[in-house]
Amino acid sequence: MNWVRGHSLGSGTFATVDLAIHTQHSVNFPSLTAVKSTYLYNSYSLLNEKHILDRLGSSPFIVKCFGHDQTLENGVNFYNIFLEYAAGGTLSDQLKNHGGKFPETLVRRYTRSIVKGLKHIHENGFVHCDVKLQNILVFDNDNVKISDFGLSKKKGLKQGEKWELRGTPMFMSPESVNDNVYESPADIWALGCTVMEMVTGEPAWNMSDNENIWLLLVRIGIGEELPLIPDELSDEGKDFLEKCFVKDPLKRWSAEMLLKHPFIFEDDETISSLETDVSNNERVLLEKELLDKSLSLSPSPTTQFDFPQWISSSVTTVSTMPPNLNESKFKHGFASPEERLRLLVTEQRPLDWSESDEWHFVRSN
Repeated sequence: MNWVRGHSLGSGTFATVDLAIHTQHSVNFPSLTAVKSTYLYNSYSLLNEKHILDRLGSSPFIVKCFGHDQTLENGVNFYNIFLEYAAGGTLSDQLKNHGGKFPETLVRRYTRSIVKGLKHIHENGFVHCDVKLQNILVFDNDNVKISDFGLSKKKGLKQGEKWELRGTPMFMSPESVNDNVYESPADIWALGCTVMEMVTGEPAWNMSDNENIWLLLVRIGIGEELPLIPDELSDEGKDFLEKCFVKDPLKRWSAEMLLKHPFIFEDDETISSLETDVSNNERVLLEKELLDKSLSLSPSPTTQFDFPQWISSSVTTVSTMPPNLNESKFKHGFASPEERLRLLVTEQRPLDWSESDEWHFVRSN
């Protein structure tokens, strides 16, 4: 496979994303893709992402994976996967470009595409486990696709005896916090948090400066408190969020049910027009512009990764018990929600509760 690493699109805790220029014509690869890279010895998350994307197959609402390879760069072995290049960045990027809030018309449109993507994921037997604005990519004509499947899992796959923190705390569902359950309803809860952020520009849970992750998870998992639905949202939007924020996962609406909700329901003719790609001429012009920009830079493969103090997007497991807790209770499932929560938390508060793996987008226009 012949390709050149172009300018950086973003960097995270365990991977970087760069533009990849494919120098040899191939029917399987466009001339430009995004390449997601990590150290070969630490490539489990990317291997999992590649496996799940292959299993999911083609969908207009899921980012495409074109293939993978291994490279030796500056004496370091890397594992790489090649993904669709999203010229519009992420929905988090676009939210900033819109002044911190999306108009409801855009919220409805984006939400419908996300729900259709979740429906495809769930029907194919998987759970995303990290739905949020940073993991929704923006393509031509404001079409969006779900990305970043590194934490995804097969539906019904038990987590074992160890308790884990999978995903982003601000988007975690009550059953994930209380019972270590990560199934399709957890994605719907995270969807609700994502819609809230699109509407308000703020995380779903309002956190004060003196609150830590312990208090956040207690609020999510214990009691009847729910995220405060914004007043500026239409009645249809408020009702949609209420269907997402149901504490009991068995009573929470599924993606298939939500597609029939009036907040995002549209007829097939309208949907078809929203999903139309740009013309070939427009795509050729875009790729030429990006290619010229990338080749004008000095390609320098990344060999160093940032490791922030707060990492919550990778799966954090708990293998030891605090001295004040009875280990036998956890093995037999008798621990209270409060005891389980104490295993998952620290006293450290992240700068941004909606961040998970500290992706830093350095896209240049």
